[in-house]
Amino acid sequence: MNVLGKLSVLPRIPAAIAGLHALAQNLWWSWTPPAQALFAQLDAPLWEQVSNNPVAFLTRVDQGLLDAAAANPVYLAAYTQVQSDFQAYLASGEARYAELVGGATDVQPSYARPVAYFSAEFGLHESLPIYSGGLGILAGDHCKAASDLG
Repeated sequence: MNVLGKLSVLPRIPAAIAGLHALAQNLWWSWTPPAQALFAQLDAPLWEQVSNNPVAFLTRVDQGLLDAAAANPVYLAAYTQVQSDFQAYLASGEARYAELVGGATDVQPSYARPVAYFSAEFGLHESLPIYSGGLGILAGDHCKAASDLG
């Protein structure tokens, strides 16, 4: 039999909790337990099964669970708080960067002289097994520090 292609059916994140996708795509969730809890609250066994990886989680979570969460006031309150914290973190990074370049508030990062950090491993989170020891953890810490600085 010839295989002509592969069809993947993915759950659709309801509009009320659509920010879960952006959250999963940003490593901020990896050092923020309330963000991790948002995913675990949807389906704890699946969260464990995917090794706490939100990207993998969102491709496998049951549509009914997403729909139920989008209608649950308790979940929505936790979601709103995490989203607020996430946006504040992103904004504070921009403010810290502006401080570093002389206090200007409208300064955008300059990529005229970019900095590259090369490492064979980066210890970012247990769900991303691309590290084996201390130097990988150190590289991950450098990535977080750079994020904190905007």
